[in-house]
Amino acid sequence: MKVCLPITALFLILWLNSCVNNPKVLLKTEFGDVICEIYEAQAPVTAKNFLQYVDEGRFKGVTFYRTVTVDNQLDNEVKIAVIQGGLFDDVHPGRLKPIKHETTQETGILHKDGVISMARLEPGSATSEFFICVGDQPELDFGGRRNPDGQGFAAFGRVVSGREVIRRIHGQSNRDQYLHHRVEIESIERVK
Repeated sequence: MKVCLPITALFLILWLNSCVNNPKVLLKTEFGDVICEIYEAQAPVTAKNFLQYVDEGRFKGVTFYRTVTVDNQLDNEVKIAVIQGGLFDDVHPGRLKPIKHETTQETGILHKDGVISMARLEPGSATSEFFICVGDQPELDFGGRRNPDGQGFAAFGRVVSGREVIRRIHGQSNRDQYLHHRVEIESIERVK
């Protein structure tokens, strides 16, 4: 006997299956572990880029080096709260070419608490630098006012474990947003 599912039921099953099968990445830091779920289906270009850095071991020597808080953005009218990490060095030999900018309007992944996203100067310039939101940050979404171009940033996943580690890093002492002591990310690897 052949069973036919309505299109909406089939779509729901496929959607739930894609949620369950999102890859997860473990960031082992000196302050504890952080696990991020990466949304390959929603942000294919950005997720592929990040996972390529992970899978090819290009994140050797990576740190969290920047914390943006309400108190250290004196020159910015639009305040945000994030921690930023990556290779830091613009000429690092492990850096890949910049990727196409995937807006939150395209992906539907908004900058909510714990969302991981790509840092950039202008659309299409993101490479290895990423940030994690501390609290909801709607000004980083498409149409947000943090960047004058209004294109926002390319979100591609979220923290599923270790938000207390993110908050601890966010609270570290800094000067002009750069941490006095960079937080070493001992390893970044897939766990699923």
